[in-house]
Amino acid sequence: MGKNKLERFAEMETLPNVVQVPFDEVYLKDFKYKGSWKKDFFKNRNPLVLELGCGKGEYTLGLAKQFQLKNFLGVDIKGSRMWVGATQAIKNNLKNVGFLRTRIELINSFFASNEVDEIWITFPDPQLKKRWTKKRLTSSPFLTKYRKFLQPKGIVHLKTDNYPLFHYTRQLLKFNQLAIFAETDHLYSSKFSEEVFGIKTFYESRFLENGDKITYLKFSIRSSKPISEPPDEEET
Repeated sequence: MGKNKLERFAEMETLPNVVQVPFDEVYLKDFKYKGSWKKDFFKNRNPLVLELGCGKGEYTLGLAKQFQLKNFLGVDIKGSRMWVGATQAIKNNLKNVGFLRTRIELINSFFASNEVDEIWITFPDPQLKKRWTKKRLTSSPFLTKYRKFLQPKGIVHLKTDNYPLFHYTRQLLKFNQLAIFAETDHLYSSKFSEEVFGIKTFYESRFLENGDKITYLKFSIRSSKPISEPPDEEET
């Protein structure tokens, strides 16, 4: 029988590749690694890639195995799930993997301007109800947060089985005239399938078995203008 949640939470405190920070230590405050993740946490100068809403860290681990000269940091609030990825990284001796347990709403307390080179958002909660629009990880408030620490040439990837979230994000990007480098509503029958490195999470495999289509967007959030919601997504 596997470890229960309480056992996992206790072990998380001891894992060298996990950072957990109490809410009151970073609310409107900067975390100690802000601006120095590469040097102080990963002990190198390699590019830093985030997976936001990483869950068990399957994508974080998959990317880290393929790109060993990049640092990968999975970010999520669910500690029991994160324990799976963190322990697997240690078991596989992946030195370029770390995990940050925090609310993504607090992300700007952790990263400094131009510190992050790339962002992956894989199968996030779509938050489809209109009153929850701003909770979507690709909403204008979140993209505005990411823009504060993503380097100017940095790329954001969205991979999801949820077509409404894909459509919403694409419309938001077009409304704000943000560059889209790749888009498809059927990834595994498109020319971009190799570009996303063939990594499939457990749930993604289940989606594919059920005949669901996987969508993908690769885009920039670089702009001198504020990022706004499309008119039909604005709160009334």
